[in-house]
Amino acid sequence: MKKITAVLLSIVLICAAFCGCTANEQKVDNNTDQLSIVTTIFPIYDWVKNIVGDADAQVDILIDTGVDLHSFQPTVQDIMKISECDVFIYVGGESDAWVDDALKQKSNPDMIVIDLMDVLKDQIKEEEIVEGMEAEEEEDGEEEEPEYDEHIWLSLKNAVLSCEAISDKLCETDENNRQQYRDNADAYVEKLQALNGEYEQTVKDAKVKTLVFGDRFPFRYMVDDYGLNYYAAFIGCSAESEASFETIVFLSDKVDELGLKYIMKIEGSDGSIAQTVKDNTKSKDQEILTLDSLQSVTAQDVANGASYLDIMRENLTGLQTALNN
Repeated sequence: MKKITAVLLSIVLICAAFCGCTANEQKVDNNTDQLSIVTTIFPIYDWVKNIVGDADAQVDILIDTGVDLHSFQPTVQDIMKISECDVFIYVGGESDAWVDDALKQKSNPDMIVIDLMDVLKDQIKEEEIVEGMEAEEEEDGEEEEPEYDEHIWLSLKNAVLSCEAISDKLCETDENNRQQYRDNADAYVEKLQALNGEYEQTVKDAKVKTLVFGDRFPFRYMVDDYGLNYYAAFIGCSAESEASFETIVFLSDKVDELGLKYIMKIEGSDGSIAQTVKDNTKSKDQEILTLDSLQSVTAQDVANGASYLDIMRENLTGLQTALNN
């Protein structure tokens, strides 16, 4: 997994500290009653927007250019935004290792910080290498520590727990809007649970219970929630873009063995690996379907009304197709 180098982050933080001092000297007296909430990724942002509703709060998202969590590098402006907010919410995995240093620059001593992987600690899973999957190269001389799957938002059950935790913290931070946060969170959780029920029914009625991904696989939490099996080219956080001959053959043989009519890929992928898997099956007539990991949502998508529930519902439609073969 790609990380921000210590040198680069140090430069950013030094710049942030310098710019922060200048900004404080020139700061105007804005509406201090407005709650300021900063989130890292789109799913968290959308959860918060639904919980906040029309309360007087400013909700910002840092990663909104289509760059996924694993490749994100905070700018000076990002770190300044974090330093001044009232509530900061992030995933909390290895890709967010930069957060600890960024929080050292905070100018708001009362800031509430929510690490969702800490909130969900009993549900967090280690990355797994399943049969046929490309293993990531290990660095020479270093013993690998357990790597935890960061794609927690792809479980509707985790989304429920996360929203309840976020609501609790917002109620602590902003007592004037406590009841609104509670009511909004309850209504939103009800929608999440209803969609979860549709997923459960889809899998219960499914003709097949296995997915084959000619791609990265960030959907571990989703498949585990519903008892599905999977095979894939790479783990969810892999930066690899080419699969070995052995992996292609293995996945193609699995498609043949299981009689699958669909091969899966994720959003933003060119589908070349999935196509190669298809080309190496006996029938070569499978369709390639896309599931959205919600890692490529942009500011323009948000402006156009993209929502967590809508995208997860689109994923349900994809599963209904793939599992009914």
